Amino acid sequence: MMSIDGLSDLWDTLFGAQPDPPALLVLITGAVALVVVSTRLPWRIARNAVTIAHEGGHALVALLTGRKLHGIRLHSDTSGLTLSAGRPTGPGMILTLLAGYVAPPLVGLAGAWLLGGNRITLLLWVAVALLLAMLVMIRNVFGMVSLLITGALVFAVSWYATPQVQAAFAYTGVWFLLLGGVRPVVELQRLRSRGRMPASDADQLAGLTPFPPLFWVGVFALVNLAALIAGALLLAGPILTDAGLTTG
Repeated sequence: MMSIDGLSDLWDTLFGAQPDPPALLVLITGAVALVVVSTRLPWRIARNAVTIAHEGGHALVALLTGRKLHGIRLHSDTSGLTLSAGRPTGPGMILTLLAGYVAPPLVGLAGAWLLGGNRITLLLWVAVALLLAMLVMIRNVFGMVSLLITGALVFAVSWYATPQVQAAFAYTGVWFLLLGGVRPVVELQRLRSRGRMPASDADQLAGLTPFPPLFWVGVFALVNLAALIAGALLLAGPILTDAGLTTG
């Protein structure tokens, strides 16, 4: 069993604040995330993380609104599916559909808030806990493998990596979720305009509300851009400090 001192050390590690990262690290990780999001092959691979957050958003809101969650499937083409049972109309269904496209940047915003308080290790462990919770609801092999690999990577960094590597990993991941939440909305509208996504979240929301699909695409875009701006301001703390633009 772990000793009292060991538990105390673990508590301090999880909830203690790490030093401010160098401003250059914040800029470099943001640039790396931007390159990944804007480049075809890296985006094709990394987009799985956005899909995990997207389907996790559907699942969490379904549970919070009283719907019965049947399972989550993640596919190798970076698409996903979350199945829940309950009223086919009403606020619960609307919120569940709305949650998918806005989940990645909102998760990124929460991560930026933790990083703004220098809670780097805590952020990584929260990510591991969320991935484990989601794993219980996965209903296909690719989804299981995808979550296990992602969770193992985050855990390994949180447990074995140096503070500098943890900071670089955490900042890159949060930047990626903030930036990566915007591109799927653009892709959604592009595919919709070609008639290739007739049952998209936006179209389903249009069927449940008086508003057309384009309205809901606009809602996704506005929420994601607002989260990106707010998250970027939180992450920019070390840069502003180095520039002498903050007081404290």
